[in-house]
Amino acid sequence: MFTPNYTISPELLQTIKQVTILVHELNKVTIPAVVLTDMIAEATAVSTYASTSIEGNPLPLTEVKRLIKNRPDSIRQSEQEVLNYNQVLTELSANWAQPFTTELLLSIHDGVMVGLLPPHQTGQWRREPVVVHNPQTREVIYLPPDWEDVPVLMDELVGFVQADQTALDPLLLAGLVHKQLVIIHPFVDGNGRTTRLATNILLAGLGIHTFNLFSFENYYNQNVSRYFQQVGVVGNYYDLVDGLEFTPWLEYFAEGVLDELRRVEKQLSLVTATPDLRLRPYHQTILDFIDTHGFITDRDYAQLTDRAKATRALDFKKLVEMGLIIRQGKGPGTYYQRQT
Repeated sequence: MFTPNYTISPELLQTIKQVTILVHELNKVTIPAVVLTDMIAEATAVSTYASTSIEGNPLPLTEVKRLIKNRPDSIRQSEQEVLNYNQVLTELSANWAQPFTTELLLSIHDGVMVGLLPPHQTGQWRREPVVVHNPQTREVIYLPPDWEDVPVLMDELVGFVQADQTALDPLLLAGLVHKQLVIIHPFVDGNGRTTRLATNILLAGLGIHTFNLFSFENYYNQNVSRYFQQVGVVGNYYDLVDGLEFTPWLEYFAEGVLDELRRVEKQLSLVTATPDLRLRPYHQTILDFIDTHGFITDRDYAQLTDRAKATRALDFKKLVEMGLIIRQGKGPGTYYQRQT
């Protein structure tokens, strides 16, 4: 049986308490259905972009959004990765409460890697050795368990979830499973994307009514090196397994969930404010683009929306007046950045 070694440190306990309180507050918020639909679409696109970007996908958020909206006839590998992830995430979003099973994990992987791996390697535990490289130096840094041991290790992990899902805090359960999946590395490829989607299922146990607005992958994409340092291990699995310590990772993982909940709280406070201060989804599109790229121009915004030029100018004006962004440059060189 999977018996992870970890401690509920004061830092971790404090974060769990803050998450619990924030979830309670978020569940009090009422969002107009039309606004919620637009926000969910935005969150899904951001999650898709962030999770595939973590794995080195080069497509920017703007291109990811266009791709999701209008699937081209001819698809490159980078586009297939994005479309696959978005499709699986959308399907899972329709039923976050489904049981956490081996079949579900294999189904997620099959969806994530369709068209990217041979059929005998999609939706199947790996049947060959794999190694993990340092993404910068390409040096081998981790040797996962032998493929013959993967089925047993995965059965033990799924059994752990099914035995502890009602007793263990969802934040701890999701964090433990996330790291253990990375350690086992059960697939030839697509381990990270499958892991993050599976983690979403467990985090839904937090009971957030607006969970479809949650994009925890975005936090890790902001500092990919730190994410890999925290979630990964270095060495040979069989030399490390008896001494694995999950506490530092859980502290980091919980920190990321809390950060994302705060982002959702801020977003909801803007869209449910008084009419003069209320932000619409198209305003949030501007802010999200700036958060990703550092700035936005009218040309960028025109590619993200169908709004007329004069209306786009009013959108920028409103955000400037609210103190959320500042205008830089003049004429054709005008661009907007976050107000610091």
